[in-house]
Order: sequence, then C-alpha cells, then structure tokens
Amino acid sequence: MATMEESFPRGGTRKTHKSEIAPQQSVEQDNLFDISTEEESIKRKKSQKGPAKTKKLKIEKRESSKSIEEKFEILSIESLCEGMRILGCVKEVNELELVISLPNGLQGFVQVTEISDAYTKKLNEQVEQEEPLKDLASLPELFSPGMLVRCVVSSLGITEKGKKSVKLSLNPQNVNKVLSAEALKPGMLLTGTVSSLEDHGYLVDIGVGGARAFLPLQKAQEYIRQKNKGAKLKVGQYLHCVIKEVKGNGGVVSLSIGHSEVSTAIATEEQSWTLNNLLPGLVVKAQVQKVTPLGLTLNFLSFFTGLVDFMHLEPKKAGTYFSNQAVRACVLSVHPRTRAVRLSLRPVFLQPGRPLTQLSCQHLGAVLDDAPVQGFFSKAGATFRLKDGSLAYARLSHLSDSKKTFNPEAFKPGNTHKCRIINYSQMDELALLSLRTSIIEAQFLGYHDIKPGALVKGTVLTIKPYGMLVKVSEQIRGLVPPMHLADIPMKNPEKKYHIGDEVTCRVLLCDPEAKKLMMTLKKTLVESKLPAITCYDNTKPGLQTHGFILRVKDYGCIVKFYNDVQGLVPKHELSAEYVPDPEKVFYTGQVVKVAVLNCEPSKERMLLSFRLLSDPKKEHVGQSQKKRKAVNVGQLVDVKVLEKTKDGLEVTVLPHNIPAFLPTSHLSDHVANGPLLHHWLQAGDTLHRVLCLSQSEGHVLLCRKPALVSTVEGGQDPKTFSEIHPGMLLIGFVKSIKDYGVFVQFPSGLSGLAPKAIMSDKFVTSTSDHFVEGQTVVAKVTNVDEEKQRMLLSLRLSDCTLGDLATTSLLLLSQCLEERQGVRSLMSNRDSVLIQTLAEMTPGMVLDLEVQEVLEDGSVVFSEGPVPGLVLRASKYHRAGQEVESGQKKKAVILNVDMLKLEVHVSLCHDLVNRKAKKLKKGREHQAIVQHLEESFAVASLVETGHLAAFSLTSHLNDTFRFDSEKLQVGQGVSLTLKTTEPGVTGLLLAVEGPAAKRTMRQTRKDSETVDEDDEGDPCMVVGFKKKHTLSIGDMVTGTVKSIKPTHVVVTLENGIIGCIHASHILDDVPEGTSPTARLKVGKKVTARVIGGRDVKTSKFLPISHPRFIRTIPELSVRPSVLEKDGHAALNTHSVSPLEKIKQYQAGQTVTCFLKKYNVIKKWLEVEIAPDIRGRIPMLLISLSFKVLKHPDKKFQIGQALKATVVGPDSSKAFLCLSLIGPHKLEKGEVAMGRVVKVTPNKGLTVSFPFGRTGRVSIFHVSDSYSEAPLEDFIPEKIVRCYVLSTADEVLTLSLRSSRTNPETKSKVPDPEINSIQDVQEGQLLRGYVKSVQPHGVLLGLGPSVVGLAQYPRVSRHSPLEKALYERYLPEGKLLTAKVLSVNHQKNLVELSFLPSDTGKPDVFPASPGLSPLKQGEKQVEVEERDHKGKEEKEKKKKNQKRKEQRNQKGQEEAQLPSKEKKEPQKPHAEKQGKRPHRESASEQERANKKQKKAAPAEEDDSGVEVYYREGEEEVEDISVLPKGKQTRPAEVPRLQLSSGFVWDVGLESLTPALPPRRESSDSEEDEKPQQTTQKKKSKKERELEKQKAEKELSRMEEALMDPGRQPESADDFDRLVLSSPNSSILWLQYMAFHLQATEIEKARAVAERALKTISFREEQEKLNVWVALLNLENMYGSQESLTKVFERAVQYNEPLKVFLQLADIYTKSEKFQEAGELYNRMLKRFRQEKAVWVKYGAFLLRRGQAGASHRVMQRALECLPQKEHVDVISKFAQLEFQLGDAERAKAIFENTLSTYPKRTDVWSVYIDMTIKHGSQKEVRDIFERVIHLSLAPKRMKFFFKRYLDYEKQHGTEKDVQAVKAKALDYVEAKSSVMED
Repeated sequence: MATMEESFPRGGTRKTHKSEIAPQQSVEQDNLFDISTEEESIKRKKSQKGPAKTKKLKIEKRESSKSIEEKFEILSIESLCEGMRILGCVKEVNELELVISLPNGLQGFVQVTEISDAYTKKLNEQVEQEEPLKDLASLPELFSPGMLVRCVVSSLGITEKGKKSVKLSLNPQNVNKVLSAEALKPGMLLTGTVSSLEDHGYLVDIGVGGARAFLPLQKAQEYIRQKNKGAKLKVGQYLHCVIKEVKGNGGVVSLSIGHSEVSTAIATEEQSWTLNNLLPGLVVKAQVQKVTPLGLTLNFLSFFTGLVDFMHLEPKKAGTYFSNQAVRACVLSVHPRTRAVRLSLRPVFLQPGRPLTQLSCQHLGAVLDDAPVQGFFSKAGATFRLKDGSLAYARLSHLSDSKKTFNPEAFKPGNTHKCRIINYSQMDELALLSLRTSIIEAQFLGYHDIKPGALVKGTVLTIKPYGMLVKVSEQIRGLVPPMHLADIPMKNPEKKYHIGDEVTCRVLLCDPEAKKLMMTLKKTLVESKLPAITCYDNTKPGLQTHGFILRVKDYGCIVKFYNDVQGLVPKHELSAEYVPDPEKVFYTGQVVKVAVLNCEPSKERMLLSFRLLSDPKKEHVGQSQKKRKAVNVGQLVDVKVLEKTKDGLEVTVLPHNIPAFLPTSHLSDHVANGPLLHHWLQAGDTLHRVLCLSQSEGHVLLCRKPALVSTVEGGQDPKTFSEIHPGMLLIGFVKSIKDYGVFVQFPSGLSGLAPKAIMSDKFVTSTSDHFVEGQTVVAKVTNVDEEKQRMLLSLRLSDCTLGDLATTSLLLLSQCLEERQGVRSLMSNRDSVLIQTLAEMTPGMVLDLEVQEVLEDGSVVFSEGPVPGLVLRASKYHRAGQEVESGQKKKAVILNVDMLKLEVHVSLCHDLVNRKAKKLKKGREHQAIVQHLEESFAVASLVETGHLAAFSLTSHLNDTFRFDSEKLQVGQGVSLTLKTTEPGVTGLLLAVEGPAAKRTMRQTRKDSETVDEDDEGDPCMVVGFKKKHTLSIGDMVTGTVKSIKPTHVVVTLENGIIGCIHASHILDDVPEGTSPTARLKVGKKVTARVIGGRDVKTSKFLPISHPRFIRTIPELSVRPSVLEKDGHAALNTHSVSPLEKIKQYQAGQTVTCFLKKYNVIKKWLEVEIAPDIRGRIPMLLISLSFKVLKHPDKKFQIGQALKATVVGPDSSKAFLCLSLIGPHKLEKGEVAMGRVVKVTPNKGLTVSFPFGRTGRVSIFHVSDSYSEAPLEDFIPEKIVRCYVLSTADEVLTLSLRSSRTNPETKSKVPDPEINSIQDVQEGQLLRGYVKSVQPHGVLLGLGPSVVGLAQYPRVSRHSPLEKALYERYLPEGKLLTAKVLSVNHQKNLVELSFLPSDTGKPDVFPASPGLSPLKQGEKQVEVEERDHKGKEEKEKKKKNQKRKEQRNQKGQEEAQLPSKEKKEPQKPHAEKQGKRPHRESASEQERANKKQKKAAPAEEDDSGVEVYYREGEEEVEDISVLPKGKQTRPAEVPRLQLSSGFVWDVGLESLTPALPPRRESSDSEEDEKPQQTTQKKKSKKERELEKQKAEKELSRMEEALMDPGRQPESADDFDRLVLSSPNSSILWLQYMAFHLQATEIEKARAVAERALKTISFREEQEKLNVWVALLNLENMYGSQESLTKVFERAVQYNEPLKVFLQLADIYTKSEKFQEAGELYNRMLKRFRQEKAVWVKYGAFLLRRGQAGASHRVMQRALECLPQKEHVDVISKFAQLEFQLGDAERAKAIFENTLSTYPKRTDVWSVYIDMTIKHGSQKEVRDIFERVIHLSLAPKRMKFFFKRYLDYEKQHGTEKDVQAVKAKALDYVEAKSSVMED
C-alpha cells in the first residue's frame, strides 16, 4: 500500500522525486537478490504488464529450485562494486590507513584522506606547515579495533603482486550522499564525523547536502565521559548519531550520541527509507519469509526483501527459524545497481554503536589435519567445521595452490582436508583457512610468529644501499642491514649474494606492529651454539654468548645482542693487558664473544667482559677485580654462606674463598628483616654485591645494607675527615649505644657521635629506646674536629630529611616488601611442604577453613587441613563478632604470614572476604582500617572496597621511636593515599599514610555485635563466667547486690555465681525520669527469677539447650509480676539475630527506655529498652529546645527512665532508633530540628535531618526581618528549628522564620513572605536583595521565586557613567527598599522604583563627581526608547529569571540572555554591551559641558564626598575612591586633579607632620576616629608646637617642589611631569614602573591607558613604546586572555607588523618559546611578503638550536618572497648562521650565492665582514684575493683595495701592506693598458 501511495500520490498535490521513483521497479524483484543478467529483468518487466502472470510463476519455480545456491551465494570480491554501501569493522589501525574487516571474510582498506573532508583539510594544513598541529589527532587516537563503521566501496584495484584490493571510504559525504536534506527525519541513525568544535557543541559532518548537523554539548557529555575518557571530541572523530530534531526542511539537524539512544535506535517506516538510501548498520524489525538450508529471506520495512546468508544467522538459533517469525536484523550491505540487501541476525550487530569484542582467534597459525567440509560456494569458497564445533571459512583462492589444480568435486560436504588457520574475520566471527601447501608448510605465518634470536630461511629479493631485502614468506619480508651482511664489512655484497639465493639468517629484531623485521647474516652469529640473549631478564652473570660491537668509545665497547639488548664492556674488561685506545683495536660490527658480569633488568643495564672466565661453571659470578687475594674496604664482593652462627653468617668471599663475617643486623636496612633473612639463608647460598666494611688481621667484616651499598657505589661516602664538612648528610649505621648518645659508623670506617640532645626531635629518656645496634641511619654533620679526628652528628628527623616524607616512606615500604619476597623465594626452595605452602601464601588470598577451636582469649584456631603443622589463627578482633564453633566451615582472608613463627594470620571480617571489584585510582585518598601490624609496616583494608594495602609505619630510616599515644592499633582508622592500584606479587597495594590528624580511634565493637563496653570491662562478670552453674530458666534464686551500674545491677548468688538484673526488670511500672537501679542498695538481699543466660564472649542470650548455657551469666528479674507467677517470663533466645528482636517494635509505638550514656562523638543518647534490646536517640530527636540540645548530658541523668517513640530500626539494624519529641514526620506544616550542612552565599542554607533527608532554606526564609548579611550567623553543623513549607521535591523547602516555627509568639513581621506574584500589591513598599544588574535595569529578588525589575531611570537620581559602578554599589545580595509601581499578573512582571521620592530612603548612589544627574527630558527619552525596544524581552527574562531562581543556578543567566538578543532586529550597539542608551541622545558637546559643570563643585567642597546613612547600615559610606575610576574612562580628556599633597579648605591642625594624606589612601573611618579623640585632649602649648611644625613641613615641601633636578617620588610628582611633557613615552613608562615597584598592577594599567589617550596621534613611535610596555606588563602580571586583548587592540592602533615583532620578542625574552613559535607561524601567514619576519623567525630557531628548522624556513622564505629579495634574504640567513649557527654552513651559503651573483659587491662586503669577525686570517686574505681579481667597475675595485689595505695595516706586517699596494698598482696599470688599446 505504501508503494502505491508513493507512486500515485492522492490528489496529485506533490511531484515525486526522481530518486524516489527508482526503487519502485526493484521492490518486487528484490527477493531474487543477485539479478545480474539483463534478460531476467526484461522478463520481469513483461510479466508486470498482466497476461503472462502464470507463465512467470512457473519460470520462477524452476529458476528458484535451480539457483537457490546462486541466490544465497556469499559475498566475494567479484560481487562487490563501486558505490556499494557495506558495514565493516576496524581490524587494524595504522598511521595512514585503516584495515577493515568486511562480511563473508572480505577485507578492505581506508586511506587517511577518506575519513572526512575536515580531517583531510587539517592534514593538508599540517603538511604545509611542516610541523605537527596540536589539535590534529592521529588515526590510532580516533579509531580502535572492533569499531563498527559504515563504508562505501570507492574502488576495486589490483596490487603490484596481482592481488585484488578493495578501497573503501568512511567519508560521510560518500556514505550518506544517497540521503537528501528533505529525507532526514527524527530518530534516524546516521554516522558522521566531527568537523569543528564550537562554544556550545560540535558541528558534525553527516555528508547530507544542504543540511547542517549540530551536536549540543550536553548531548555529548555522557559519551565524552564514558567512551572518550573525559577528553573533548576531536576533528575527524567518528560518531554514531541519532537525529533528535529537524528544522527548516532538513536545513538544520540536532543530534545526540548518548549510548542509550544510539543502541536502541531502530529504522521504521515513518522514517521513509527507500532502497535508494537504505544504509548499512541500520537495525530493522523483520519477518522471516522463507527458510532454506543456506540462509533466510526476510521481509522488512513492510515492502523490502533481503537475504541473510548462513554466516549471519544467530548461531544459537540456527536451524530453529520458521516462516513469518518476527526477528530483528541489521543491514549489512546494499548493492547500488541490483538493490540487493544483505542482513545479519547476529546479536552483536543489533545494538548500534557498540564495538565488537572478539577481535582474534586463539589458534591463529594452527595446522588442522582433517577438517570436514560443511558447504561449498562456487563463486566464494568453502566452509569447514572445526573441532570445537565452530565454523571456519576458506576463500576460493585459498582452496588450492593454483586455479589449474582446483577441483570443486573435492569439496563435497563431509570431505576432509588439511588446512591452516591464517586469519580471523571479526564481522563473521569466523576463522579464515587456507589449503595452499606453501602456506601450510610455511615456517612463519605472520610477523607475530617470529621471535628474536630465531633462525630463518629466506630468498634474496634485492640489494639496496640500505641493506639486503630477504623474502621469508608470502607476507613477510626482512632487512639485513649492510653491517650484518658478513662478519667483516663488505664493499660489494652483490658479488656474494644474488637475487633468488636461499639464505639462512638470524633474527635481530621483530616488531609485528610496525611489520619490521631485522636480520643478520654474520656467519658467527648464525652458526653460534651459545645461548642467544633476547631480554635482560633471563641474563645471568657468568653467561657466555656472541654479540656484535655497536659502538667503540674511549671508556669501552657497547656490545649489542638480539631484540635491542645491549651491554657495556668497560675499558678494564677489554683485555688482560691495558688497552689505551679501544678505537684502534676494535671496530663497529665486529663479532665478539663476551661473558656477562652483571645485569640490572629494571635499569636495562648490563656489564660484560671480553676476558672470558676459563670455565664458567666452576668459577662463580662476575669477576671484575684484578686477581688479588686481599679484599679492600669499600669494595663490593660476592659471597657464599658457609655456616650460620647466633650473631650472623660465616661466609667466604668469591672467587678466592677469603673467610669473612656478615652480622645479622647488616643483612638489611630494616631491623625486622635481618633476623628473617638470617633464619632462611642456608649454607651454600650466594649473596651478590656485599660491601666490605673493615678488615683487620685477616678478619673481614661485611655489610649487605642496600642504603650503604648504593652510597659506596655512587661514590658519596667521604674517605677522610678532610672531605667532611658541617651540614653534610651521610648514611651509616649505629655502631654502639651509650647513655650519653649513639656512635654512628660510615662505610669508609669513619665514625661520629650523635649526643642525646640532638638524637631525636622527641624527648629522649633512654637512648636504647630510640635505636638498636646495627640500624641504618642518616646523620647530619654538625661539627668536625679534624685534629682529634672527631665529629658530632644529628639524627633528628628535622635535620636529616632526604626529600618529601611520602616518597621516602613508599621507598622504605617497597624495599621492605621486596626483601620479604626474597625470603619467600628462599622458602620455596626448601623441601618441606609446609614451608613451600607458606611461601605461596600471600596477603589477600581467600581460604576455605575449618574451625578447630575457640581459645579463652576469643581468638580462633583453624585446622591445618592437608598441610601438617600449618597454623592459621584469627584474633578476637578478626573474628568480627561471628558465632563460631569447632568443625564449622568459614571463609577467611590472609592478612600476613609470620615467616619466623610459621603462622598465618587471617581475618573472618565480611568486608575483607568479599572484596568489591572497584577500579582504584592512583594517588586517591582512601579511608582504611588497620588490620595487622608488623614492626616496620602495617596492613590495612580500604573501607570502600575491602582491598588490603600496606603502608610504612616509618617515613625515614631514623624514624623508629613512637610514644604509646602515637602507636597505631588494630581496628584504628587511617587515611591512605594509594601509590599502586594493582596488588603485585606481595598481594598488597602500596600506600602512604596521610597526616596523623586523620586517624580515627577503633570502635570498641562492630555494630553487628551487641557487646556492652561496660560488661566487657566488668571484672565481676569475668570471674562469674569461670564458674559453671546448674540453673535453668524459671528458677527462683536469692543473692546479694554486689554493685550498681546505671542500667543494670550485679548480684552475687550462692556458690559465688554472678547474676545480672537489668533496669527494665526491677519495676513493673517505671515512673518517667526515675532511675530504677537506685532502688536497690549494695549489700541488699534480693530474690529473683532466672529469665535467661548471657554468653560472656558474644553477649548473646543462649537457649537452655545450648552446651555453653552452663557457663553463661544468669539474667534475673525482680519484677513483682514475674516473681508472683509461676510462668516463665523467659527472654526470647531462639531468634538469634538482634534484627528479628527489633522487628517486634512498630514505628510510632511508645516504649520506656533507660539512658546508658550520651555519646559525644556521634551526638546521640544510647539507651537500653530490655537486656537484649538497645536503642539510640539522635541529637535532633532529643528536644525542640535549643537549651536542651546545647547540653543534653546536663538535662538527662544516666540510668533515668525515658518515654520514647519508636522511629524505626537504626541504619546499623542492631539498634532501635527512638525519638523524645514524638513521631519524626517531615510533612508540610511540621516543625523539626535540623543541622546546617552548607551555606550558599546570596542563596540560602542546606539543612540535613536524621535518616538522610535534606531541605533548603531560601535567603527570604531565614528570618522575619531581612538584614544586610542574612547568613552571617549560620555555619555548618549549627542546629536550627525549621518549618516544612513543601515536600513536593526530594529536597524539602523549609522556613526558619519565627512566625512559622513559633506561631504562638505572634511577633511583628517586618518583611512579609512573598511566595508568588499574587502576594505583591501596587504601591507596597518592600525590601529585597539585589539579584543582578542587567542591560535594562536592576533585578531585585522579593521572594524565593519572585523578582522585580527597576529600570535604570528608577534606580537613582544620579546616573553613573560606568556599568562597573552599578556592580560596585549594587552588588548581588545587597538589601534595598523598593516601591511597587505596577504588577502585571499575565506577564509575571513587577515594576519597581528605588528613587528616594518613592521609597523615602536615601538614594542608592551617593552624589559624587563620578555620577551625573539625569535631566528630565533624557529620562523620558530613555524610558520610551526602552519600552519600544520590546517588552517581550523583559517578560522572557522574567520567566527565565523565575525558572532560574527555582533551579538555583545563577550561571546560566548570561548564557540565555544574549541568545535572545541575537534574534531581535539590530539594536544600537551600546545597549548590548550593557551601556546606557540615553547616552546617544545627548550630543558629545552637551556631555563635555555637563562634565565641566559637574567638575567645579566637586573640587570646591570637601573632595566631593557626600555622606548618607543607608537603612540597615551603621557605617558611613565613603566614596572618596571614585575619581580614580574616572581616569580610565575612554571618553574623557585627562585634566589636572588636585589630589597632590593636601586639600585647600582643611585647617592646619589636621595636617600630620609626617606625610601629607594622599587621595589614594583608603583608610577607613574607624582608623581616623581615635586620632580625633586624642587631639582634643592636647594642651594649648602642644597645639601651638604642632602648628609650627606643620608650617615648617609645608615650606620644606614647597622648596622641594621648586627644585628642577628633583626625582619624582610620588604619583603626584609624575602627574605633574606628564602634564608638562605629555608626549614623552619615557616619562609615562617611568610612571608605570613606579606603580609596578609597589605591585599596584591595576594602577600601572590605568597609567598606560591614560598615556595612550594623552600622547598625540602624530607621535606613532611614542605610542608604540607605551603599547609595548603594556604588552610586557600583561605578559608578566596578567593572564593569557588579558594579553591577547591588549595585543589585538595594539594591532588595530599601530602598524601590525611592528606589534607582532615586539610581542614575539617579549615571548622569547620571557622564555615562552611555544607561544613565540605559534606567533611566528601566524606572522608567516599574514606577512609572508615581509622578509624581516622570515629573518627574525630564522634567528629565533637558531637561538633555540633548531638549525634544521631554520634551514627549512629559509627555503620557504625563498618560495614566498619575490626574486629580487632572494639575495638579501640568503645573505641575512648566512649572517645569522655565522653568529648563531654553524660557520661552515654560513660560508657554504655565501659561496653558493656569490657563484650565482659574482658582481653583488654588497654580498662580498658582508661576507668579508663576517669572515673578519668569525674566520681566520688566512680565510680573510683568500677572500680579498678573490675579490681584487674580479672584473668590477673601477670605483668598486678601489673600495675593495682600500679595505684590503686597511685590513693589512691593522692585522698584517709591513711586507703584507706593500704587497697589497703592489697589487693595486698592477690593477691600475692593467686597466690603463686596456684603455690605451
């Protein structure tokens, strides 16, 4: 039906597009897919005419049965054609192209220029600039493997090797060109690329002609955050976008790229897709039409048919499809000619925008012996079934070695073949196979298979100057560099190797990503039987191998092996004899045999030797010393352990087996690790890099402390006292500890004393508490006595820090854990199963354990399991309050393995066992709980995730002592900063502890436990628990009261058993406020009934059947009602969890509870309702009275009974939450207590309530009376009483007005509530807070959502000339009184006036010189003008304002208003910028007159200051600072201001003699008041004296001012000077400098602006000087933005080139080289015809040392500049080379130029000057000789002879001078003889 409509529109209203007619013919034929023959389509057309219908059906039946295979033929390269639209997946991303996987195992390529037009344009720019562009992303940044892309086939070509290749394009202009702008509909899913970044979003190129697509920023945020890692989108970035709205018939399109919108986008009939414009990648709803063995035909978009081949059925459902089944399908390809559509049902394609996840197959390269054929396709290939049941596919060309040998019969289903997996097709999720013999037998399939060091066979392809190319296989080629063609250098390799020769090479390097393979043909390397070194890690000292010399240096040879591994042979290892000059003995490329001495994989360093050890097996590791028997102090040696003693290890020094001793304390820098290493090292173990500390009479003492070893290696240990100076930091160890201090010894044997006083920053009671013998320390030398060979040291941390504490702390931790890891590897070498098991256990492992027993102290021991002797235990804390019994199975996490006691510490804590899989960020701060403490580090668990992290307890080697208060405890909270995010081999994350202030104390119990702190500490209880009892529930007992606690009484029963009576079990009815326990006295006899038994360990009440009931503490009751009855009032012991017990209480129920204590930290009352039920009363639910809340502990007594209302279970679930103020309901009209969380200036407060509810208080609801600073008294955590106004939002709306919270007081409300415009009456006087100053007037907030507007004429009688003054006098939040002039309810408008005549209050602006009063006429004009400028604007602003107010977002105002203004007809410019329109009405002349009139009174009266009292303000406002603002006004001519030394009409008394008061001083009145009071008290005589003093001061100043040579000292002096010479830029610059010295940047700017207005326009240079100074000022003190603004203005007012060059110099001088470079590039584009720019840029590059770039600039200059300038430019660049670059190159340039232009005497002259300056005398004379033999005009020759003569007179001898004269004579004679002839 839809087709009918398209073809024959009803009523004939609209012509059909050509493009829309085309598909109609193909609609019916479409289900025949591949109609390639003409004849078929002719038959079709006939059949459409009518009579031949039956005939057609028969033909079709016959055909379909015949060609079902043909119909479902899968795609092959032959079936592709140009213009075909096809879906692909990015397979590989290279720098210049993408490899795309296409359906049915095909593959295509997209070149870098086919991404998008904008991207190609950027690439071209980059090529032109010859430098990388910052904002141009490379292909690997834009695309990643797995991305689905829509492509169009751009061409089908044949490569050089005769293979067919498919070129694709991703350019939206090609892919989407089938769409027209009119065809775009909302909901369509398109692909596009970012073409540019705009302020509010991105322009996206969707390739549809006439349509502009825009992606707003907010629609892109989610994508940027999730997919783009927060980075902005880049030009060329490929996006899947959904059209959100279409405007202007497709002219403007708005897009979204949100994941949810894209992935659910479906193509529908409403979007009117046609077969002409159908795009691949669209998801459609379809119906199965026909099911065949080879695939399905589908019907989709109601009248299109498409085909699904077997590869694209959903694998799980293959074989289950039936006719008319509804499915979702994705369009894979559309053939442009036949209109055949192919679809896929695979689920991965049905969520657009999602990348494919499976990108490769694991068996790549595997050879399969007999793979059975599944199906054969005559034009495409065959499919095979693999062992795992998955399908694989082989293309036709891969089914046989050649076309001739191909036999289709061999590929009947079921036949098996030998094949190899060669590739993987991501689009089909299929492995690709090949049956070619050459491929199956190939040694390597791809570069990935080739490993460095492997032997490879290949054939020679070509020999080039850069090496020989060798073909390894079809796809693989390798290069043999010239150096590697033979063992010795070859001159003519082509004589030895011929093309086609078979060669065997060894692989030097293989980089699969770059497809780079380097090989060697050096015979020794190829045939070497020694192990090849391919990485630093598996290199062991003593290894011998072959390598080749890469470089020969004077310090030794660098030898290279495979895979870029190289090492150094130091000079002394080159030979047994000394080699003075290695470069003469060795050559690059020489093959050598070397022995490895030492290797450091982490640093990629290796030491080698050419002196091979006679037998590497017998003699041990790295022998780099000369053969000598003795060991020197400070030498590093390798040692072998002989035996262990109590104090250390007896060892022998290799290789001469010299006996030595290594003490335990010297095994490690960490005190705790010494004994550990000592315990696990065995006889026969070898230790490397051990330091010899001392040697006396054959007794050698060794040290293995890494800190000392690295000090000695780095040569940082002084050998003698003369090298030691005070202030040096040295690393040593504690030699001995005395009462008066500590002796520290250093590696060289020197030692010093650290006296007790400077041993620690903490107080030292006993020296041995702080340090232990052998400990590594850092010492600072404080005093050196060379004669006595003594020094004093400080070990204080404050003196000895080696960098920031976090870094050292992390270093110590990682060293410590590394050593422990070393111990683990020693353990794993032992034979014992137990030790090996322990070695494998690392912290963080989760184990399944069985409880063995619970010990008396509450800790748990677990059974050893399969490993005998394994001890696993969890302390009482790590039991985490869980109920455990022997035999029970538990999951536990390992915290630490004690390698000395062979114990494993575990924890049952739920959070640790079930870690959260959350990604951690490095450097983030986390809260953690200490779980285990070792001597030098602690293990803590992150609160957030449960991961275990280790942190060092010390931040320095000397930091070992802690007072008890500073020591950490298990369970304590700490703040950690993560340094690693993955647990390494240690199983722990590494972290650094934050400041100790962030530690929190351990909670005495977990919330889940109901252990009472008091009970735990009650000694009576513990005693009682030891005894067993035979009581059962319901028994009556008698006893004596032993002690009385607030909430329970302890009773001693017979047999010494202890019992307990809870406060709730003393009376039946407890009067409120009384304390029941007070009724019982100590020693009183009581009779009670047993109601339960409490387990001491868990504090739970056990049922009587429990085996431990006999050890419980009996819980008793003395309630009369319980004692009377026979029935048991037994406690419910069967519901084990406290949660169930709490469930019996309903919210709103009233209970009696007993106060246990007030928790000061958590701010709640802890209460008990029954022995086994507790509760909490949060602070805010205690009372509505502030007095009570201030000191709750004073209002309530411990033990007192309280009536409380149940609110609900607490968040911890183990407690009831109660309230003393009735049910806690936050409903409209309720009053509740809240706590201030946040104070938002000018907005209001955020208040929080219990249970996480929050509310907002508007600034208008803070009080009944508004004040200037309404939020002053509110700080976070303050408690406030709130009235709930509304609960409509998640966040409540509240009021703090006392008229609401305490309505009974009925106090007066000065400022009534205005909640809507209905509350505003005309003529009303209201107060409000200024919201903002807008172009039309001032917005005043009258209520939370009501705003009024006072237009400018109604703001003040004075009109400030600057907007800045409005901002200053009417800042946001200022309190003002206004009169309501009119209220427009329809338009939501309130018109206000602030004029004194309306409000009766003072004017908002004080009268002052900066303000001019408005004339009546002007006011009128302005109002009319503004009214006629469109009321709707104001109205819109009003509504916006209202909406914004509710959203509480101020920032959007500016963003929304301009957009409105843009759409209005062009308005005068002034208004847009917020200036006042009435200015235009007054002519310039009038304005000047007005100014003069205004200026006069200002100077007559007292400095033009008027004083007002403002309502609500006590201080007097002083506007004396106003004139300063005037100076910067652009429209005003500067004039003399009398702000110099004094004010004329002030009495002499007020002059203080010290300094005349300056107008700039901004002292406030408060400072002046005290002075006045003191003056009144002075005597007459004193006043007289002062008068005289002041007169003297005045005359002194007058004299000084008359002195002509006087230097200016104040701003006034400068003002005078610049008045006298206004055009002198030097004076203005000095004036600026004067302000800058006082760091008054703003004033300096103002001076510059004044200068620019004052200096005459004719004085261009003077003006330029000031501009340059201003640029300098902005560069040093301003921002980049302010600098740019000044620069842009300077360019407008001066010659642009000069300004550009000046700014470039400024950048260069301030070392902003990047900015300078960018500026030069701008200049080269703008002034490419100016040679000065090119030369300056060349010089800039040379100064930066970029000679190459400078040469390129010269080349570009010559291309851009006209021919006549070339010689000049070349000579300038040559001069630069002489001065800044390479003199040789400069000479070459000159020589080159002069050979072309020999008669350019100016160039000769410059060349001679430069050579005289930079060259030798011989070079100078050579040039002169050449010049005087040129044939130039006599006048010029004379000039050169004269120069030659002058040079010789200055530099040569008399003989040289004569020689020059003789040559001149010869020239003259020769010239005259020519003339005569």
